[in-house]
Amino acid sequence: MDKLIIADAIRATEAGAIAAARLMGRGDRMGADQAAVTAMRKAMDDADISGTIVIGEGERDEAPMLFIGEQIGNPDAATAVDIAVDPLEGTNLVATGSANATAVLAAAEPGGLMHAPDTYLEKLIVGPMVTGHVDINDPAAKTLATIASRLGRNVWDITVVILERPRHEELIAEVRAAGARIKLIGDGDLTAAISVAVSGTGVHAVMGTGGAPEGVLSAAALKCLGGEIQAKFHWRSNEEKERGRRMGVDVDDAERVYFTNDLASGDNVVFCATGVTDGELLRGVRFFGGGARTHSLMMSYQGGLVRFIDTVHMWDPGNPPKVRL
Repeated sequence: MDKLIIADAIRATEAGAIAAARLMGRGDRMGADQAAVTAMRKAMDDADISGTIVIGEGERDEAPMLFIGEQIGNPDAATAVDIAVDPLEGTNLVATGSANATAVLAAAEPGGLMHAPDTYLEKLIVGPMVTGHVDINDPAAKTLATIASRLGRNVWDITVVILERPRHEELIAEVRAAGARIKLIGDGDLTAAISVAVSGTGVHAVMGTGGAPEGVLSAAALKCLGGEIQAKFHWRSNEEKERGRRMGVDVDDAERVYFTNDLASGDNVVFCATGVTDGELLRGVRFFGGGARTHSLMMSYQGGLVRFIDTVHMWDPGNPPKVRL
């Protein structure tokens, strides 16, 4: 399955990234998101898979395409795939020309990705060296001490990414009191989650409450990289709980902790992301006369593959531009 979806997934995220990047810095977050959605959906029209969107742009009555439950590709194809997409992770980042906006897609065999409603998850995300050694229910100071010990560092050498939101004031105070460094971000905790599991990014943990759909996408990436996410649902309304119940989530156990393999249980998990704006992990789209250049990350759990893909897209192959390193 992974061989079938990989090429289609990369084409989809590259198309979404290029479309969104054209609107970088223009203050139109909705326009950039719609451009990414349209381009990604079009790129998947000819995919030789029978795909079902399990995480997408909303319910059928809220989005014209890439909505939850939408069928894509070839309905008669032998390979059935569940697909999670975030056509533009970081709409505000593109609107302001800020770093770390990406176009993202994950896929797995049917049932291999949690059908998560659009609600919040309390998250703790760590890299491979720390996997299995922390507990989301522990105080922040204990967690940071464990991370530092596993990495052979002092706590003040650890950098934690936290979304800059009023709800995180207490968490931020606890992390500061423990002595760790903090990187506050406005959007894009999915990119931060992946960065935790990649050496050299300078990110050692992600803490705080963020989107549940992004949590599932993060789990798919972390599974391929050996990192770990621990998460607890944080329901905002009874309506969200009811949607979660319809999707098969145990909404009555508020203290249940979901781990990486709960959120992305598949054996054939594939993850792809293409940079829209420059970031620690991926370069953004670069335009030139006659084409564009994209930088993508592709991972296959079953295949044991992690690929960084640098692609030059030529609008007129008959008159190719100069290609540079």
